Amino acid sequence: MRNFWAELPKPFFVLAPLANVTDAAFRRLVAKYSKRGAAAPYVTYTEFISADGLALANEEGRAKLMRDLVFTDAERPIVAQFFTSTPAHMEAAAALAQASGFDGVDINMGCPDKSVEKQGAGAALIKTPAIARELIRVAKRGAPNLPVSVKTRLGYNKDTLEEWLPELLAEEPAVITLHARTRKEMSLVPARWERVKRAVEIRDALKSKTLIVGNGDLRSVEDAKEKIKESGADGAMLGRAIFGTPCLFATATVATEVSGGESCWTRTPMPSSAEGEREATIAVAKRLTIAIEHAKLFEELLGDVKNFAIMKKHFKAYAEGFPGAKELRIKLMETNSAAEVEQLVHAFLSNAVYSIA
Repeated sequence: MRNFWAELPKPFFVLAPLANVTDAAFRRLVAKYSKRGAAAPYVTYTEFISADGLALANEEGRAKLMRDLVFTDAERPIVAQFFTSTPAHMEAAAALAQASGFDGVDINMGCPDKSVEKQGAGAALIKTPAIARELIRVAKRGAPNLPVSVKTRLGYNKDTLEEWLPELLAEEPAVITLHARTRKEMSLVPARWERVKRAVEIRDALKSKTLIVGNGDLRSVEDAKEKIKESGADGAMLGRAIFGTPCLFATATVATEVSGGESCWTRTPMPSSAEGEREATIAVAKRLTIAIEHAKLFEELLGDVKNFAIMKKHFKAYAEGFPGAKELRIKLMETNSAAEVEQLVHAFLSNAVYSIA
């Protein structure tokens, strides 16, 4: 087995699996704008995919789920994430990931979605450690050539890290990503990165080789680097920071080159100087041009199986932080096609001071 995780220079970063966000279209866009000149190595995850659906759906339903498993070499290393509480389905999904050419398999043991938990999957597995452990074992059996990892939380209703983490470590997954909140807390409280530090201590005390990745409230790669340094984690997983920033993992220099400046890199106020204002307006125009590119890619890859309304999550981030953004954002929310997005953006740019010249 080739464990790519062990080969990554540290610190490394991970693009989180976000439902209806990190689909095939957005992952391809992130790869385009982040992989070249990346500030540090980063790993891509698919959206979480139902292993039960892959096993039980009819031909049409299974074909639709398989679209979530489409990827390009530019996204490597890429990990397929599955959720289920049925060992046989996890084993089959892991085997499918290996046959499809993925670099790793991840088991979702942290999702708080009620429909997922009703199946005994996601965060519900924290309450059934015996099943959780079996899922790791069968995933390894299904994909013997791939590293198997887990994404989870501090606990279910309360923090049970001291009991929960050793259960997982006993099965020797390649990586455990720890969202530093309980399931009950959702994202309503600040992530407790001191508990990520405690996870590292537990791992070290048990002499485990499993890597620990922290997750929660990370605003940027620089913020992630600080949290890694403070906690001793091997890496960090970033989620919401990716919205509107497909160049998130690139160096600031490359981000400026490929996507137009600091406005793609960080959300900064429009500068007051004439030259600074010119650079900022060019950056806004390029960011909106990327939004058009994203919409077209979504239609090309997923338009026949997913609703275009999914793009609204991204429009909120693309049209943010510049004069006229609110009005543009409201209009973008009413679009139903990439053509409408392109027409609207071009009209906005022609009537405003923005230019990509």
